[in-house]
Amino acid sequence: MVKPQGIITPVITPMHEDESLNLQELRAQVNRQIAAGVKGIFCLGTNGEVYALSTEEKLTVMQTVVEEVGGRVPVYAGTGCIRTSETIELSLAAKRIGVDALSVVSPYYVAVSQDDLYACFSEVAEAVDLPIVLYNIPARTGNNIDYKTVKKLAKYENIIGIKDSSGNFDNTLRYIENTDPRLAVLAGNDSLILWTLLAGGTGAIAGTANVFPEIAVKIYDLWSAGKMAEAKAEQFRLRPFRDVMAMGNPNSVVKRAMNILGYPVGPARRPVSLSNSQAIDEALKKVLELYR
Repeated sequence: MVKPQGIITPVITPMHEDESLNLQELRAQVNRQIAAGVKGIFCLGTNGEVYALSTEEKLTVMQTVVEEVGGRVPVYAGTGCIRTSETIELSLAAKRIGVDALSVVSPYYVAVSQDDLYACFSEVAEAVDLPIVLYNIPARTGNNIDYKTVKKLAKYENIIGIKDSSGNFDNTLRYIENTDPRLAVLAGNDSLILWTLLAGGTGAIAGTANVFPEIAVKIYDLWSAGKMAEAKAEQFRLRPFRDVMAMGNPNSVVKRAMNILGYPVGPARRPVSLSNSQAIDEALKKVLELYR
């Protein structure tokens, strides 16, 4: 069974200027992340613009990542859709491709109750024999996966953890304190990586690792070594970049930063490709100087 721990990178999906997939650069980014010491590659997450990809493109991205990783680290794939049946179909396809674990976001757009969420995740867990990491991102889905729902879902052995991108640290603490100690709780907000580890979490799925994988890995490695002051200093280093991310769509800002640093990952898909604005470019160039 996969054990989600350490820094897992929700890898971006590189594109050409016409917004078609750039699979060559995707392979390059996978290798860059593994060389930096991350403990997993997560494709088709929010940073991977899963919401903007067709089913065929999702399958292509999964296949490419699985091939390039070649078993060096676990591959996680985001397969959550609005319809439960579609989530199951995509999850079964992911298993055939060879991913190691699924990340399943709660249904979005449609209003759902906690009972609906429990039923949805239960059906997926029963239908797909792969480890599952639940994905809580209420700002994008419109609902928060309550810790009591997660506690009930822990009866499924293949539900192995949850990524909390709520930004509410008390919500993360509830998962750690009041669910099942077997479950891995992962930070989804990069400002909370160290604090989640100190509280009993196991790591982070860190979008900023696309830009600064070495910093994210250092936070985890220094924490593991008991070097709290050094780990805290590395955690604080992420704040200036995180502040610039708040100036626009975070995925777009991450991609723009990578382009500025010389990685040809292309634009984010419209309508969110707003990161070419002069103000964001100027802010990025200033803040990136802090990391040289």
